Amino acid sequence: MNWLAHIFLSELNVDFQIGNFLADPLKGRVWEDASEDIKKGMQTHKLIDSFTDSHEIICVSKKRLREKGLLKPVIIDLTYDYLLTKNWDKYCNIPLKIFSNTFYEKAYQRTLFLPSNANLQIANMIERDLLNKYHTINQLKSSFSRMDARLSTRLLQRETASGYSNAVVDNINYLEKDFLEFFPELCKTVKKDLNEEKLKHWRI
Repeated sequence: MNWLAHIFLSELNVDFQIGNFLADPLKGRVWEDASEDIKKGMQTHKLIDSFTDSHEIICVSKKRLREKGLLKPVIIDLTYDYLLTKNWDKYCNIPLKIFSNTFYEKAYQRTLFLPSNANLQIANMIERDLLNKYHTINQLKSSFSRMDARLSTRLLQRETASGYSNAVVDNINYLEKDFLEFFPELCKTVKKDLNEEKLKHWRI
């Protein structure tokens, strides 16, 4: 799952959401005086990744794209964020634009109290509006092209993210079926470790 899913799959608390977001770019490392909610957010990120990476539905989705490929996990992460955006109202009772803007505003306010490496990641997210990059299939394809710009020359000689575009488009209905089956299972698993009183944004 990508950024939007991690922010959604959090208690409705900005530190928890920040921790869930920062776990990847900071490689799970918590600074000394991080709040308990930031630590719990990072732990939830690991749970989401572990459940997702080992799930049979994710394996099915990957195989829909091609038999082999190093980038398949990331392509599925991005595609599932697009599908979460498309089906947002099924899972969240706060409109996406309001949800994302509220997070941006609260996260920006918290940067005054966070270390520089965390601030940099949050500022980049807000500036690039990363929670609203997947509203259309064309935006999803553009995200593949942006990903290519960050890949090493060595990897690009083997495959590109944009090289998956046709496979994603051709299989998008099947991938959406996979997502709609998988995401409720993920929510159910994550909910066990969260405070349900702080999940008022969830419909599921």
